[in-house]
Amino acid sequence: MAAYILRRMVSTIAVMAMVGIFIFLLLRLAPGDPADMIAGKSATAEMVAAIREKLGLNDPMAVQFIRWVRDMLGGDFGISIFSGRPVLELISQRLEPTLSLSILTMILSVTVGVSFGILAAWRTGGLIDRLLAAFSALGYSVPIFVIGYFLIYFFAIRTHWLPVQGYVPMDHDLRQWFVHLVLPTVALSLGYIAFIARVTRASMLEVLSEDYMRTAAAKGASSYAMLFHHALKNAGVPILTVIGLSFAWLIGGVVLTETVFNIPGIGRLVVDAINNRDYPIIQSVLILTSGLYVLINLTVDLAYTLIDPRIRY
Repeated sequence: MAAYILRRMVSTIAVMAMVGIFIFLLLRLAPGDPADMIAGKSATAEMVAAIREKLGLNDPMAVQFIRWVRDMLGGDFGISIFSGRPVLELISQRLEPTLSLSILTMILSVTVGVSFGILAAWRTGGLIDRLLAAFSALGYSVPIFVIGYFLIYFFAIRTHWLPVQGYVPMDHDLRQWFVHLVLPTVALSLGYIAFIARVTRASMLEVLSEDYMRTAAAKGASSYAMLFHHALKNAGVPILTVIGLSFAWLIGGVVLTETVFNIPGIGRLVVDAINNRDYPIIQSVLILTSGLYVLINLTVDLAYTLIDPRIRY
């Protein structure tokens, strides 16, 4: 296990290096100049040149890349070009809304998705199974922003049951924090519920058809024991894999959801930074999310051994 973790860490360093080069070049080679945007339309060529010199944009790309990596390894993710504040400070201020939305979404997605999938597999062809098929088609095909606007129209504008948009910090009002996250959590989780439920159903059906499951039923094992002590444990590897993938894919969904529901999270911060070509913010967020993605994959791989003792590294 220790050797496997060491190999994965070495490969992680290589992956992150390639990701860093790609992100750096992608932003630098894209059309547009942040110096022009900072200076404004009425700026002279001398003013733009002075801003480029101050930001270090006139240096060769190799020099800019080495300086960026050196500062980042030292814990300095740079200063925002437009706000003039440290990037880590801006990210930390936006972290709570994004984490709150992400955690609530995954709790709802895993709880409902796995439960729905187990019931659909246990009663194949029944009402729950048919409902899952219809729900999966809806969850896969309808974009998040369409679901979000529908929920806003029905539950906020028409019925006034829930707030339309915004976010309330947890330490200000716990109830309002939860109430403001209900609609975005539901909108973001529908696709993941459908995905997890379908994979859970398929994995459970495969295990339930095994000979040892029929033997357990012949010996008088209860439905609860068959489903949770035997079937779910043996079907756990594919389910855990899809849950890990859902965590990783959640990053893209959060950006759309925060935009629709006007949540001041990291997703909104990235959108604003892209519009302003704020290199330090974009680079830092992409590097941090890439590192999180790799860490989730490693955690999922290591968790396989807890579910299936036959897996060894």
